[in-house]
Amino acid sequence: MNQAARRIGRTLALVLPVVLVLSGTLAVTAVPWAPQSGTQVLTASAERTAPRDSPRAPHEVVRDRLVAELQQKDPGTALTGLQKEIARRPSLARHCTSIARALGRAAVEKYGPARAHAYSRPVCDTSFAAGVADAR
Repeated sequence: MNQAARRIGRTLALVLPVVLVLSGTLAVTAVPWAPQSGTQVLTASAERTAPRDSPRAPHEVVRDRLVAELQQKDPGTALTGLQKEIARRPSLARHCTSIARALGRAAVEKYGPARAHAYSRPVCDTSFAAGVADAR
């Protein structure tokens, strides 16, 4: 009887951890981690790319709007708009340099390097001028 109990104990000691790990892994892969439209469920093998219809980040929206404003008006207007957006939403300040650089590159595309450089002002540590220089 003692021998049989040991054999059952050893079997359980080997099989039980494997069963627990597998069941835990399967449970984790079936949990929808983020609210999503539709019935898609996140699995362990899911790609880590964002869906194409996902909303864009606020700084990308501001950047695109200011680049469009630059195309319609001039870089000075867009830079003033950038300053106002940063003052209105301080959370955008960490993206200020990338937005200003994008405006500098867009200004070079529209006006050429010399005329675009004339619009430079110290917005976001002269990132607009750096964008102009990048586009040359």
